[in-house]
Amino acid sequence: MITANSTQTLNPEPFTTIPVKFRRAAQSKEPEILTDIYQEEINIVIWQRELSTMLKDAAKDFIASNSTFQTAMTVTPQNALSNISKSLGIGSESELSTNIAELVDMFCCLFELKHAGLRLTVLDRAMCPKFHVDRVPCRLVTTYQGIATEWLPHQVVDRAKLGVDNNRQTDNPPGHFHGQNNVQRLSSGDIALLKGELWEGNENAGLVHRSPTVSTGEYRLLLTLDFIN
Repeated sequence: MITANSTQTLNPEPFTTIPVKFRRAAQSKEPEILTDIYQEEINIVIWQRELSTMLKDAAKDFIASNSTFQTAMTVTPQNALSNISKSLGIGSESELSTNIAELVDMFCCLFELKHAGLRLTVLDRAMCPKFHVDRVPCRLVTTYQGIATEWLPHQVVDRAKLGVDNNRQTDNPPGHFHGQNNVQRLSSGDIALLKGELWEGNENAGLVHRSPTVSTGEYRLLLTLDFIN
């Protein structure tokens, strides 16, 4: 197992409105880092994956032909490739469909799951523009093209204010975290595991994140994988 290093700068005086648990990020250029999600103090793991030119081109071509595409399905490691290829309308030999199927297999293997919930979406706007936590055990997110997910280090968040002023469409100006300089962002291609509120022992420590603002004329291709009961 690779030892993780946390790279974000944390505010030394955390908010105290909710009992604070120590949580940190783990990241590496090696896929083995994903197993660090089982460490109690880790609430986000980032595999800093470099996309191949073929995979980048496949994602770009798919968006060009499917600018409003979205799909959600339950898949298993055994049927993922065929179901994904059928839904995307591309061949099973496509670099995009094979890569997604590989991530399904990896996700299910890591968490000993028989099936997973898959969502693939082309976005031209922020899907979830406000910082929030997910009521899930753990979610995999990766962006094949475009600007990627933004997140906050645990110690800079005033969790009591999450969800306050729900009529506001964005978190600007923010009221529940210290300074814009603390906002972290994944890179396109990164594989991230976001530990949620339903992970045992992680109550009030789920990874706080949001969808980024997408510039006019730009598109994201976002994949998420979830546990299925």
